[in-house]
Amino acid sequence: MSSGAVYLVGGGPGDPGLLTLKGKRLLEEADVVVYDYLIDEQLLVHAHHAELIPARDLHGNRAEQQRINELLIEHAHKGKKVVRLKGGDPYLFGRGGEEGEALQAAGIRFQVVPGVTSALAAPAYAGIPVTHREHSSSVTILTGSMQRQKDQQAIDWPALARGADTLVLLMAMTNLEEVVERLIENGLSGDTPAAAIRWGSRPDQQVATASLRDLPRQVREQGLRAPAVVVVGEVVALREQLDWFEQLPLFGVGVLVTRAREQSAEFSDRLRETGARVYQAPVINIRSPEDWTGVDAAIDQLAVYDWLVFTSANGVRLFCDRVWAKGGDARAFGHARLCAIGPETARSLHAFGLRADLVPTEYVAEAVAAALQPYAPKKVLIPRARIARDVLPVKLRQAGNEVDVVEVYRTEIPESAGTRLRTLLDNGEIDVVTFTSSSTVTNFVQLAGHPPAGVKVACIGPITAQTAEAHGLTVDITAQEYTTAGLGDALCAHFSALPASARAGV
Repeated sequence: MSSGAVYLVGGGPGDPGLLTLKGKRLLEEADVVVYDYLIDEQLLVHAHHAELIPARDLHGNRAEQQRINELLIEHAHKGKKVVRLKGGDPYLFGRGGEEGEALQAAGIRFQVVPGVTSALAAPAYAGIPVTHREHSSSVTILTGSMQRQKDQQAIDWPALARGADTLVLLMAMTNLEEVVERLIENGLSGDTPAAAIRWGSRPDQQVATASLRDLPRQVREQGLRAPAVVVVGEVVALREQLDWFEQLPLFGVGVLVTRAREQSAEFSDRLRETGARVYQAPVINIRSPEDWTGVDAAIDQLAVYDWLVFTSANGVRLFCDRVWAKGGDARAFGHARLCAIGPETARSLHAFGLRADLVPTEYVAEAVAAALQPYAPKKVLIPRARIARDVLPVKLRQAGNEVDVVEVYRTEIPESAGTRLRTLLDNGEIDVVTFTSSSTVTNFVQLAGHPPAGVKVACIGPITAQTAEAHGLTVDITAQEYTTAGLGDALCAHFSALPASARAGV
């Protein structure tokens, strides 16, 4: 057999958080990822080093499937680790069996990593349990595609109509009227509750519910299109009680995250957990300083400082990385005490085995300077960005403290940021733009000007809000706690107070 291998990985129904741990690990290790067009782009972030190849098998025709099979075999024969990333589960109407047969015939080692299927996840996110002790003890999953006479003959409609308590149909939207007609004419009551769920488990999820008889009309009126999952059975009536996903505070709200990519993951994940449609468009890149001389000199004489003050998580990461690169570790900080401007910066210290001795109650430079004075610091080191507010060193020096400032990172505007911003803003995808620093505000305005009318502006704290206002922006939301968690809470509070129809600009 070839030294390469192929992994048929189920990518889940749409919510990137539903990817399995094994699937994530394989993506991180992959040399090549061949992915379906419905895969959420967030899943591809895990494929750090892989060649990404889209498999545009929109209709699953035999010629296209053959091309995909050949592609997998070709890369595996080169000794590469290939992930075939498929929507839902590879073996549930995903043609994973066909790909497995082709790989086996070619002598290629392969594994199957099951995924969360939309047949179960879409109903769950729509508040519909496919089984329920009082309503349904069986569920049947079938394809609603009937493009060929063979497909129509393969389905035992009388058995379906009288057998299963819950029916889940995938790929049924094109033939929805015919599916409904066949179920009713074979004995299933036209009054049976039914639902069509488009983009199930995603923040742009749409659900149409009606009696089975009226479902096609309801789908047309609401403008639902494929891809969608159709559910038929008494359990659909439970949606009114169990609809949890669409009740999340930011459900359907398009949030633009402008933070540097290295820092945006946790914030973005938190927003997704509250139902938001998250779009990452970093307007700032974090780069190492062009010259480490000043930093290295400070590290070599860390023993002379009685306080180190960190004003950002980036400052912690870059400074500590440099200490470690020079052969040091947490012991290099000696007797120096550590101050962090806020809890996120304190957590960054903790990741390096360091604990902040002081975190001011207000996370701004002015509060840091005031909080330090009772300790009467003699010599203070501030590792920070090249361009930053000078409030902290100025106030400390005015208080008689000796202060050294070293540049541990610089910021720049990503080359493609302007194009991505304009695309998102022009397409009407965004309901609110978030700013987590004055730099993100300045860079955003330089790249895109002002947000379009109706798009709200949210800032992490008063300093960032002041910068936004100085650039002529109207600030709609300012976090009371100056952290990304506080900004997320402020967004939830703001949009929860709005009518559901106004949350996503509709």
